[in-house]
This record gives sequence, C-alpha cells and structure tokens, in this order.
Amino acid sequence: MKQQPPPYQFNGEQDDNWRQLLKPAFGLKRWLAVLLVGVVLLGLGLAVLLYHFLSSPQWADATRLLTLQFLPLWGRILLPVVLGLLLIVAGWSRFYRILFTEIWPDLRAFENQELLALLLRRYRRSRGPRIVTIGGGTGMPQLLRGLRKYTDNITAIVTVADDGGSSGRLRRTMGILPPGDFRNNIAALSEAEGLMTRLFQYRFADRELGDPQAANELAGHSFGNLFITTMAAVTGSFEAGIAESSNVLRVRGRVLPGTLEDITLCAEVRRRRADGEVETVLVEGESMLPKAQGQVERVYLKQEYARAYPEAIRAILQADLIVAGPGSFFTSVLPNLLVTGVCDAIRASSAPRIFICNVATQAGETDNFDVAAHMTKLHQHADDVFPNVLANDHYDLNRPPSGNAQWVQLPAEGTVHAFRLFTGDVVDEERPWRHDSDKLATRIMQVAAELRADKEERVAAGETRT
Repeated sequence: MKQQPPPYQFNGEQDDNWRQLLKPAFGLKRWLAVLLVGVVLLGLGLAVLLYHFLSSPQWADATRLLTLQFLPLWGRILLPVVLGLLLIVAGWSRFYRILFTEIWPDLRAFENQELLALLLRRYRRSRGPRIVTIGGGTGMPQLLRGLRKYTDNITAIVTVADDGGSSGRLRRTMGILPPGDFRNNIAALSEAEGLMTRLFQYRFADRELGDPQAANELAGHSFGNLFITTMAAVTGSFEAGIAESSNVLRVRGRVLPGTLEDITLCAEVRRRRADGEVETVLVEGESMLPKAQGQVERVYLKQEYARAYPEAIRAILQADLIVAGPGSFFTSVLPNLLVTGVCDAIRASSAPRIFICNVATQAGETDNFDVAAHMTKLHQHADDVFPNVLANDHYDLNRPPSGNAQWVQLPAEGTVHAFRLFTGDVVDEERPWRHDSDKLATRIMQVAAELRADKEERVAAGETRT
C-alpha cells in the first residue's frame, strides 16, 4: 500500500506559500480587513480631534503653519506627497532588505523549512480535529507521534493501574499515581521530543559513580518518573504536576489520568496445572498478570466504583475522534474502560470510535489471539463501545515479529463479525512487533474520514425518506 504524505505539506515554493496565506482556511484576510477598518476609524478619530483644536481662534497661528498656508496651493499639495513617497520607499526598501536578504535565507536554511510553511502547519494543527486516545504503555506514544502531525488538539487518557518497576516503587513509597506511562506520552507530545525522550527515559545505574561496591538508591528509576513525582509534590496534586510538566516541556496536547483513585487491576486467569487439570486463579496487580502463565479470562478493578477524572470525561464528550490502543490489551487499554463513567461517555459521543489492534501478540496476555479474539474480549468488558477496529494486514506468517510473539492475524475471509474491520500496512519495518507512527496515523485519519462520510450519507438518506 502506498503511504500517503502527511497533511499540510507544501511544495517549498515561496510564491505558493504566499498564495496559501490568502486561502480562507488560514483566516488572514478577515483579520487584515479588521486591521484596515481599525486604521480608518483611528484616522477619522484623529481627524475630528485635529479639526476641533485647529478650528479654535487661539490655534490660528498653529493651523496656518500645519496646513502650509504660507505656500502656494501646488506647494501645499506636492510637498507632503513627495515626503510621504520618500518615506515609503525608504522604509519598504530597508524592510525588504532586512527580511528577505538577512532573515529569510536563515529561516529557509533552518531544517530546510520555510517560515510561512511552518506557520501554516502550526496554524492548521491548532485548528485540527479533537482526538482522544485511550491506553498506555509503549503503544500510545507511537500513536501520538503520528497524530501530532495532524492536530495539536490531542488528549491522551492514560491508565493508572501500573504497579511494577520504577512506577510501582514510587507509587508505594510516595503515595502517588504511577508516572511511567505519563512520562512516555509527555515525551512523545513534546516539541523537543528527541531530547525529552533521552532525558525522560534515562535510568540511573545500579551502582554509584566512583564506588562500584555501593548500591545506588536511585537504581532503576528513570529521570522522567522522578521529575513528574517532584512536580506533583511542588504543585500539590498529581494532575497539577502533570499539567505543569506538560507546560514546561511544551507539550502539544494534554495527557490526563483516567482516574485519580488508587486502583488495583485484578484478573481471572485459566491455566493448566502440572497434573493436567485446568484451574482458574485470581491475580492481583498489573505486574503480576503476565507472570500467571495462563489465558486471561477477565480483568476487573478491585475498586468496584473507581470514578473517572472529570476532565477525561469532558474530553471524550467533546471529541471529534476517539481511539483506543495500541498497547498491552489487558493491562493498558482495558483498565481505562473499566473506570466508572468512561464507557458511558464513549457511547454518548457522536465521534467515530476506532479500536487499534496490536500487530503482535503479547506473551502472558494475548497468546494466540487474532483480531476477532481481541474484539470478543473487548466487547465482553466494554460492550458496544468500539464498533470499528483497525488491524495490520502486512505480515508474513513464516517470519514472526519477534522471538516470543506471533502476528495478530486477520479473521478468515467471509467470516461475519459484530464489528467493522479496517486494514492497512501499519507495521514498523525495523521493529515489526510495533506500529509505524506515520503509517498508523495516516490510516486512522483515512478511516475516520470514511466513517464520517458514511454517517453523513445515512443522515442524508434518513432526511430524504422523511
């Protein structure tokens, strides 16, 4: 499948960029008109003010001087015209020289982008669709890196069920929500993503520098987790800490928790014992689920009525597009949907709703799952929430994506399902167990446009019938 170019690209010609400024979508003409009207009104006001003062008898001498009445009529007309033209020529020539011979070449050389093309892209991203993504783990950052080329109006709703690694340690010792998934998504949406990713993902060594025998108390912690934890302590709350961290790092969009409550993910896992008997065990804790070595039957929250974060609900209801996944199916995607109020808000939304299926299975969670198995479990936990699924169709069954994973295969042709299937080449060629950010975002926007067009056709058909 031929990959389509990202939106808002221009051909690099300066004249084309100037013409782009006059297009209605940019909004320049209306504000230029507002500016001109303001200048005219200001001039009228000043004229009335001058007339008021200069018509007074005590200002007769000043009036005679300012109106050049000591010159003949042709001189009173010619002198200000000549002076005005000289000032216009001098000002414009200097302005043109500074802008197009000193500043403009440097701007063109900067990352080979033209100034106006950059302004147009930023303007249109600021007016892009409101997209809500739901998930966590390493899958959501891949999605966000692609979507941010289309819009700045992104809200990432992140799971808070993580209890392992650095996030789990901070959660237990500091009493805060796990910062790990927030760290990854903040870095993905940052203007300086390359630097932020290296900085936020930096993990402290096991041993102290200069003393290889001394254990490092920060061992295993990432800088990003400590940064968010510190910001939460400084601002007084976790959600404020996330918001301020996003401001400091110039994040385009928002990263929100699905809930502010301290939730625990539990699961029912069916597995075969050493004697051959099948048993169902209860697993408590997100980090323990992959270690159960069985088939996950159901996941649920230990806190039965964990309330959703109000800002997350508001974002869902105002969204133009709602996307769930990719990411760890049972431990990153589903926990958000189990929070009270989230599924109801998604069902109430009129926006297209798309579930992104993983390209590869995850050991200990989705072994032997195909697309249909993912959707069956999704509907068991969140019925009628995501009627559409986007799945990868570019895979070779003879070449698995990694040593401990298999391709998530498409349903057999002709099979009838309770969901609408969309496919595309969305796999990362270098890391085939993950999605390619640009491919995935491009295909999502195409599917969303198709769903909106279908909805408009159905509405039009209904209006025609009535």
